Amino acid sequence: MLSYKQTLNYLYTQLPMFTRVGEAAYKPNLNNTLKLLEALNNPHHKLRCIHVAGTNGKGSTSNMLAAVLQRAGYKTGLYTSPHLLDFRERIRLNGKMISKHYVVQFVDQHRALFLEIKPSFFEMTVALCFKYFEDRKIDIAIIETGLGGRLDSTNVITPLLSVITNIGLDHTNLLGGTVQKIAAEKAGIIKQMVPSVMGETDVLTKRIFIAKAKEMKSELVFADQRIKIETRRRKVDSMDIKVMDAGKTWFDKITISLAGTYQLKNIATVLQSIKLLRSSLVITDKDIVKGLGHIQQITGFAGRWQVVQQHPLVILDTGHNAHGLTQSMEQLKEYRTKKIRIVLGVVQDKKLDDIFSLLPQNADYYLCSPNLPRALPVNELLISFRSHNLNSIACLSVVKAYLKALSESQREDVIYVGGSTFVVAEVLEYLKKRENMRESKPTKPSTITRIPTKKIATQKSKKIE
Repeated sequence: MLSYKQTLNYLYTQLPMFTRVGEAAYKPNLNNTLKLLEALNNPHHKLRCIHVAGTNGKGSTSNMLAAVLQRAGYKTGLYTSPHLLDFRERIRLNGKMISKHYVVQFVDQHRALFLEIKPSFFEMTVALCFKYFEDRKIDIAIIETGLGGRLDSTNVITPLLSVITNIGLDHTNLLGGTVQKIAAEKAGIIKQMVPSVMGETDVLTKRIFIAKAKEMKSELVFADQRIKIETRRRKVDSMDIKVMDAGKTWFDKITISLAGTYQLKNIATVLQSIKLLRSSLVITDKDIVKGLGHIQQITGFAGRWQVVQQHPLVILDTGHNAHGLTQSMEQLKEYRTKKIRIVLGVVQDKKLDDIFSLLPQNADYYLCSPNLPRALPVNELLISFRSHNLNSIACLSVVKAYLKALSESQREDVIYVGGSTFVVAEVLEYLKKRENMRESKPTKPSTITRIPTKKIATQKSKKIE
């Protein structure tokens, strides 16, 4: 039997993985998933699920729902993607990652099946998820889609509730070049007689969801038309909010353990979802307060406006498209600081022209390329930034970019790390390794090696740090 490390290497090299190779790994049908699940005796048929799709916010929404359901006493499975540091982050049970032993055993038992069906990495992961949740006899699973909805590998379930957070332009090469086409794909998770929640109302796509819900005889509620949220107090790593439901106060004050203001829309989506779920699940207001107040601790959620250092303030955020970056950049511009420093890298399928108008003009940019085949080469990124007169420098790696930004920062500065999930993942990995090194030397005082401060490259400089 292979070791866990060998098993992951097998999965990454033998099964096409979208995050690494892009479009070549995308299978525009459910055939392989259905064949895999049939060979496993259709474990998804034995699960109660909540299905979550959307362009942005589906990971946050899924984790919030999981936190509340866990506080309500339900044995809760959570399936999300991609992972940041460990493959096992994708499949959690009550906040704990699937065991290495289960992953190794599953792959070892079904390698012949993989050879026969030739699934993608994502298709295999979906099958693993459903089988694990069935074996562990969970009460409920929150299942996040990967791409789209209609043809996504997760769209083989008949859930208790279908949730669509919002619609924006992303993966247009696969899902369509307009929000209407993308909406039609996301609407594919709306099922016959299953209630549905739409997080944000968009005049361009509203009719598409209404028509699909009518076709499926599905009760459809637009969360932002019912749930209104006001920010009472914002902190670095949390915020206090007031919640109104149909004009009446639901929560006068509730603390959310996520600081991104873009989460307000996701919170409304979650609360409307809970209202509908209460017809089949027991969820109290106390469960909501406790769950939303400790999301990261309960589910292990990371990477969304995650503060990893205070002075200078360092924020990691996995927003990676124009729709997501709009909200992140608006919040970033609110910080009263002398200098904003942005560590940024992207993958090749992102339309850079869509994001330049969102970026702060007076920030310093430390450009990098995440370590995967479909990453946009840093020199190409630099050319684009220079053409928009943004003060930028190219760095040899994500970690070098982060360390350079850190070394040039004053105590009051803000460092934002983002542009791609994989950029955030590499910084988190570096921070974890650094922390492990410190813990391995408990008798010696920890020291921080300062990197000599260098003047940031001018617009004409072509040096790569």
